Amino acid sequence: MVKPLLPDRHPDQDFFICDFGDVIPKSDIASMEHPLFTLSTKPDTAIRRYSHGSDSLKIVPSVLGLATIKDKDILIYAISQLMAGINRGDKPSRKVRWKAHDLLVTTNRGTGGTEYRLLKQALERLAGTRVETNIKTNGKEITEGFGVIDSYRIVTEDTNNRMLEAEVTLSEWLFNAVLGQDVLSINRDYFRLRKPVERRIYEIARKHCGTQKKWSIGLKKLHKKVGSSGASNRFKSEIIKPLIQYNHLPDYCISLEDDTVIFSFVGTAKISPNDEKRPYLMGDTIQKAKKIVGRNYDIYALEAEWIDFWHSTGCPEFISPDGAFVGFCKNKIKSMT
Repeated sequence: MVKPLLPDRHPDQDFFICDFGDVIPKSDIASMEHPLFTLSTKPDTAIRRYSHGSDSLKIVPSVLGLATIKDKDILIYAISQLMAGINRGDKPSRKVRWKAHDLLVTTNRGTGGTEYRLLKQALERLAGTRVETNIKTNGKEITEGFGVIDSYRIVTEDTNNRMLEAEVTLSEWLFNAVLGQDVLSINRDYFRLRKPVERRIYEIARKHCGTQKKWSIGLKKLHKKVGSSGASNRFKSEIIKPLIQYNHLPDYCISLEDDTVIFSFVGTAKISPNDEKRPYLMGDTIQKAKKIVGRNYDIYALEAEWIDFWHSTGCPEFISPDGAFVGFCKNKIKSMT
């Protein structure tokens, strides 16, 4: 039987060994919320359209096919480097340079010749996939079509024409997400998820459930948000039930009640998730708080400080934990003036 998780291929390597030491991987919220990347493992050359409420997406492939959710690893890597730099006080740039070996190790890939070749193909798909959307990042809407990345270039190669160092220029749309800190941290084991659809389900859970105890969604609505081209009547038996059976989705446990999928947060936290009093935040609260504090604070460090404060004051029960955290952030900003 195939194990549900890929092996940890580099258990002895430091995470994000490139330039920043212990960096938490981060993904942009817009592509976590909406199905920007194909889940197909074969070239997908179909034009895709997606709408949810007032949000709409049109994704046009190149002759090489749409960018895949595994290609997105490059963007996660780039975003994580940029956010680490911002937190250090560096001025961010749309151009991000990285070592190919470091990216392969960080995203739990092999480091043979095949992996380097596939990495170049991923860059080609990211640059060739065109997007038209009204979805805003950092409060701005890009009204023209754009590539998932604007461009890439191979900076250095070895004697076998194998990529050693590369540089990507992020699209203005994606770069705006970084500037606005419209990003969320993700679990390292995301890169061990074997099936593309499981990665997509993790993104949705991370965006909407966050660290609150539970979040539920109808089966049909989840199937739509996943963006799978598979039949909806097989989604329950072939995707959701195995996730329940093997319980291998990072940070979340899944259960099913009739046609409602329930996600429960079980990820690690400074205070045990089993503590019934622990205040859990809604998935969108962090983003609201980011707009309040701007670049004055690392919002995740601020959340940890708030939890420490809550614990030091005897673990009081909040009527609205989300409102309490937003108030905490506002008081932080007031104390600076």
